[in-house]
Amino acid sequence: MEVLHPRCAGLDVHKDTVVACVRIQGHKVERETQTFGTTTSELLRLLEWLQSARVTQVAMEATGVYWKSVWHVLEGSFSLLLANARAIKRMPGRKSDVTDAEWIADLAAHGLIHGSFVPPEPIQALRDLTRTRKQLTRQRTQHIQRLQKVLEDANIKLDSVVSDLLGQSGRAMLEAIASGESDPQRLARLAHPRLRASQRELEEALLGRVTEHHRFLIRLHLGQIDAADATIRTLEHRLEEKLAPFRTHYERLQSIPGVSETVAAVILAEVGPDLSAFPEAHNLLAWAGLSPGLDQSGPKQKNTRTRKQKWLKTTLVQAAWAAVKTRDSYFRAQFHRLKARRGSKKAIFAVAASMLTTAYHMIKNGTEYQELGADYFQGRDKQLLARQLLRRLRRMGYDVDLRAAA
Repeated sequence: MEVLHPRCAGLDVHKDTVVACVRIQGHKVERETQTFGTTTSELLRLLEWLQSARVTQVAMEATGVYWKSVWHVLEGSFSLLLANARAIKRMPGRKSDVTDAEWIADLAAHGLIHGSFVPPEPIQALRDLTRTRKQLTRQRTQHIQRLQKVLEDANIKLDSVVSDLLGQSGRAMLEAIASGESDPQRLARLAHPRLRASQRELEEALLGRVTEHHRFLIRLHLGQIDAADATIRTLEHRLEEKLAPFRTHYERLQSIPGVSETVAAVILAEVGPDLSAFPEAHNLLAWAGLSPGLDQSGPKQKNTRTRKQKWLKTTLVQAAWAAVKTRDSYFRAQFHRLKARRGSKKAIFAVAASMLTTAYHMIKNGTEYQELGADYFQGRDKQLLARQLLRRLRRMGYDVDLRAAA
């Protein structure tokens, strides 16, 4: 097999150690292996050792977050490759850190490693912010759910008559309950006049068995929710600063139906404004987990699922549900067209893929969003049917001239 990189290295990265193997192709293959720590001084020693060996390419395995510190130290000095652990899995047999490093070096020498997408540092910082915001939002939701469980345990049915438990009315009643108020009539009078629930319904819902333990838990969860809200506001302010260099793309993406400020920020944080790592839109769709794989053997083709991607993929699917609610839009027409044949799940994934394809061309080419309209498929199907019938008539020996009816 042809050797593409005669002087390369493979790194087996762990939390406290990095096992490095330098592979040099001459008349015969020479290998040298050393083990380094993961402190900054040890990584700088690794850098000097690789430079002294005149290595041109370094490949490493993506193991958790441990590869990041190694990447930051070596970046700029070598051509770096980050390999997916599943893609470079060894054949069964004797396994050690040394043999793993040698295996990675051999794959890199022959060009058999497909590098993972690693965005530049500004995009990595933006990605950290959007992912942290999502995690904080999830934690906030968990506290709301625990708060609902506490109310159910106290037989308070407030969430059955109030649409937003933490809205103006719900929050006022919860704080009063936490402070020791137990009279349903007094609690019901705290509701906003525009609340749909009647005074009688509120009193019935607020009549429960609230103990001091319940009040303690209500105060605890309300405090955690307030702390999460404050942290999210601070994070969003920081996010606005980091998005400033990409303001044009950020605002342009929001013209896509279903793409809010949050979704636009996630798209930019996950893929960045430079899409050179994705030559075509289908490459980005495959990376984002919105394109099914291929598993075919002979006449049999197995059903393949899309790859897991918990950040961009989940956000786009949520945005797709919002997009299909937009009247007279292409995405709504696409969803209902596919839903009848393939079901809601596959239809919404197709809409999410179309939205990412649209975002790809808007970012890469700097174009504005163009709405195709709800009647796009009707016009396309009509033209397709006309061409099919025309070909059939010509095969039958007729010469037909199509003209639109007056």
